[in-house]
Amino acid sequence: MSPDDPLARALVEHAYLEGDFVLRSGKRSRYYLDKYRFETRPDLLRPLGERIAAAVAEHAPDATLLAGPELGAVALAAAASLESGLPFLIVRKAAKDYGTANRIEGPFDEGASVCLIEDVVTSGGALLDSVSALREVGLTVHTAVCVVDREEGGADALARAAVRLRPIFRAGELLASTKSAAKPHG
Repeated sequence: MSPDDPLARALVEHAYLEGDFVLRSGKRSRYYLDKYRFETRPDLLRPLGERIAAAVAEHAPDATLLAGPELGAVALAAAASLESGLPFLIVRKAAKDYGTANRIEGPFDEGASVCLIEDVVTSGGALLDSVSALREVGLTVHTAVCVVDREEGGADALARAAVRLRPIFRAGELLASTKSAAKPHG
């Protein structure tokens, strides 16, 4: 990552918060990257979709589908889908108890290769749950692309499940190279 990367600077400027935060993993952190502050802005979502699509083409060229866990990664998967032309699936946290009762939303063929998309990865728990759900319905998952790897064990946890994590940004590089641009947001 280049220290002059405007997307990295924009992520820090708009999504980096300092304080005392409890992460999904249960860990406490002195900083938080608020995914909704970058996923809801078209000026950031569009280039993130482009970067994710490029990472999928490079690291998962056999993928015929993208998949995003609800709720956070759905916008990213949609943006990458629009850029790449690959259809995407939504992985629910649990099967819904009405209508089709699906946990995996969107059409797919058993055996298809899926690249999983995620926003911020800490321990990898949400992605591992999604990997299990996708594999349970007969899909193949070997690669996950995330916007930010917090470098707190998620990549190793995914590797133990035979999934390679490919981050657009690593938290250490992102924060070190763009810290001066950070402005805490209430």
